[in-house]
Amino acid sequence: MNADLALYAVPAFAVLMFVEWLDARRDRDHAATGISRRDTATNWITYGLGQLSKPLLQYVLPFSTIVVAASLTPLHLPANQWWVWAIGLVVTDFCYYWAHRADHRIRLLWTAHSVHHSSTYFNLSTAIRLPWLNPIASIVRSLAWVPAALLGFPAWVIFLLITLGLLYQFPIHTQRVGTLWAPIEFLFNTPAHHRVHHGSNTPYIDRNYGGVFIIWDRMFGSFAAESEPIRYALTHNIGTENPVKVNYHEFAAMIRDVRHARSWKGRLGYVFGPPGWSERAEAAPVPTPAAV
Repeated sequence: MNADLALYAVPAFAVLMFVEWLDARRDRDHAATGISRRDTATNWITYGLGQLSKPLLQYVLPFSTIVVAASLTPLHLPANQWWVWAIGLVVTDFCYYWAHRADHRIRLLWTAHSVHHSSTYFNLSTAIRLPWLNPIASIVRSLAWVPAALLGFPAWVIFLLITLGLLYQFPIHTQRVGTLWAPIEFLFNTPAHHRVHHGSNTPYIDRNYGGVFIIWDRMFGSFAAESEPIRYALTHNIGTENPVKVNYHEFAAMIRDVRHARSWKGRLGYVFGPPGWSERAEAAPVPTPAAV
């Protein structure tokens, strides 16, 4: 998220969280409010550490694949035309869909993205539970927007549209809003769709990757609607609110698996395979049908 916009958005984040908390207090069933002081504090601390560490991350990553691609392409679209911004919103959101899908299907990227999914609660503060200081994952993930740069969209336009897309997603992290008007639910990402994305029970795992638009999920077979009560967090919860452990738990687990791998295939599988991939499961013999 653009550092300046992220800083300016903090008061709005705080006000909306307070409104959500006030509305949640009206629930007689306290368990249904989905808000915890400790969890909210962890989310804010994690967000703060991310903002403080951004200058260091920019020092570690002095270049951007998006900037490099934008400088090399022979195509250059004019940023002063409205249609460039309209098409750019769709293109960058399409790129986000694939980046987000990769977050869930490539373990290296999951070491960062799992931070956002590690809360057992789902509320507006969950939106700011974001990873920090994971530069390798950041480099790999940024490749998803290289096609947008090669199409001629200026790098700064791409970065701004990515940030606006992330800001759009902040208010959809809530249980206080049900379903919206059907055409909106069909085209756009909404609280109902994003609740599904954060679910860890079987119907919801790896579903609804869209950022602004949910239409990509409908097109590429990753859409799911709410069909049963949602259980939030990871399939194997980390059981801590320590912001450092929250941020590096999965990365440490990946390194541990790589260290104990028995082959290079196993090491690469633990880094670039999907979360949950196991060298032992890969090597297990496939049972053959019994003879008739």
